[in-house]
Amino acid sequence: MSTDTPGIDPLLALRAPQDPACDVFLTGTVFLDIIFTGLDSAPVRGTESWARGMGSSPGGVANMATALARLGLHTSLAAAFGDDHYGEYCWDALEQGEGIDLSMSHTVPGWHSPVTVSMAYEGERTMVSHGHEAPAPPAAEVPAAPTVPAPAGAAATGGTTTATAAPGPAFPQCPPRARAAIASLAPGRSEPWVAAAARQGARVFADVGWDETGRWDLDALPDLAHCEAFLPNAEEAMRYTRTDCPRAAAHALAERVPLAVVTLGAEGAYAVDGRTGVSAQVPAIAVEALDPTGAGDVFVAGFVTGTLADWPLADRLAFAGLTAALSVQEFGGSLSAPGWAEIAAWWQRVRTCDSQDPAALERYAFLDELLPTTARAWPLRRAVPTIGFRQ
Repeated sequence: MSTDTPGIDPLLALRAPQDPACDVFLTGTVFLDIIFTGLDSAPVRGTESWARGMGSSPGGVANMATALARLGLHTSLAAAFGDDHYGEYCWDALEQGEGIDLSMSHTVPGWHSPVTVSMAYEGERTMVSHGHEAPAPPAAEVPAAPTVPAPAGAAATGGTTTATAAPGPAFPQCPPRARAAIASLAPGRSEPWVAAAARQGARVFADVGWDETGRWDLDALPDLAHCEAFLPNAEEAMRYTRTDCPRAAAHALAERVPLAVVTLGAEGAYAVDGRTGVSAQVPAIAVEALDPTGAGDVFVAGFVTGTLADWPLADRLAFAGLTAALSVQEFGGSLSAPGWAEIAAWWQRVRTCDSQDPAALERYAFLDELLPTTARAWPLRRAVPTIGFRQ
């Protein structure tokens, strides 16, 4: 259940009656994530390992959907859900707990939910997943593009990206009208809904996974032509552009897409606006990482938020990096996605630390115009959803 600071809508000043009710549309596979933390080392074959912490939450594409919703964006998700208890739990957690619109989603009778077990240790994680491709719904059951209502409370309210490519059918062909859409590109694959979303005026943001073919050919990503922004990591960007420098890769990508953003891990992120020639680099915030699961999804959500709010490029990068940094300090993907309460508490705390560099703090001064003057004490704790408990 989201516990965000009330009264924060990052798009409030830009909203108009003729705008789409949906801020961001995305589609993909929802996993049930079971996360074990507090492991001293990787599991050893033939032995039993005990974890000091555990949590369950919707994962996969639900990580990004949750991150967007917690930042106050009206979010619509199209996904298949099993009719087992796992699927019911994920649906309820997303719709009732996070206010995500699921009118484009559907339940598949007799199909069990995909499951991922994630084990976090030494700042990294190892995952084991299982699932089968969901059958496409009959044509009569494919949801038509709705007028998406603002979810209750929505206006009040990198790192490692989790895989969302399989299993599950690509749908719908006609997405709802939205300010933005988020796509995950794959070599040789084109999703008709991406072009449809772009034609309806959505600004398409895309990430990409590792190219298992080894070709690293941008022409093999046909949906890139419909994208407003492309957000690969440094290794992916350099391989796709045949460069040996992430910054050079970003400039090369900016010749193919209006906005190129390359995440640099511990060095932060670098972005180039191909239309204006403006570039920006923002260093990462040094934190002690508990679990990096979903941090890349949170970074994208933060960047989309800043872009839709029309912030300067450097502020968008800083905000995306901040949200990702906050997420890795808690375990789980959607569990750890920060909302405005976490951001406000961090900003209040960090300014009271004598060791902080004033110049570094200045990078985040734009938060003063967004956040309330008072915030709850840091660190904040979210309720940890666990199957079988009811609040």
